[in-house]
Amino acid sequence: MILSTTLTRAALVSAAALLAAAPVFAQQALVPAQSQITFVSKQMGVPVEGQFRKFDAQVSFDPAQLAASKIAFTVDTGSATVGVKESDAELPKATWFNVPKFPQATFQSTAIKSLGGGKYEVAGKLSIKGNAQDLTVPVAMTQSGATTTATGAFAIKRLAFKIGENEWADTSMVADDVQVKFKLALTGIGKI
Repeated sequence: MILSTTLTRAALVSAAALLAAAPVFAQQALVPAQSQITFVSKQMGVPVEGQFRKFDAQVSFDPAQLAASKIAFTVDTGSATVGVKESDAELPKATWFNVPKFPQATFQSTAIKSLGGGKYEVAGKLSIKGNAQDLTVPVAMTQSGATTTATGAFAIKRLAFKIGENEWADTSMVADDVQVKFKLALTGIGKI
């Protein structure tokens, strides 16, 4: 009986120590009002800027435990806007984002690498409109008080994701390259 009680106490102490050492991922959250995801494409050589108004991030990030860290984004494709009523009405249609069939674009990290000085490379899979591509995103992180801001930019080829099909696949009208920029305000991230 004494041995069983001693083993039980030892197991409880070990479990408590492991839990205390584990990063506090559950308290990390996106601050939507201070965050943004924008994109720039070119239509007949003229830059057209847009944004996604609805998105979310699930973050489990500990700079001391990058192998256990994960980042996932979901973007409501129906929230895309370029600020022109007619264009915004076209974006949800099958030719562009096909929102009824593919209401979300997602990014799921597979590895995070520190480059030093608050800079990271986040590798993962980007899925838009049922098409997935591997992607490595450079991310810079800064901290001010309780808020950590992650910023970065990357380029995608819209046709690889079937964004702008049929007559819109002509890249002389709408360029294939799309620049995506993000600024994500996060709470609950430990010291970088």
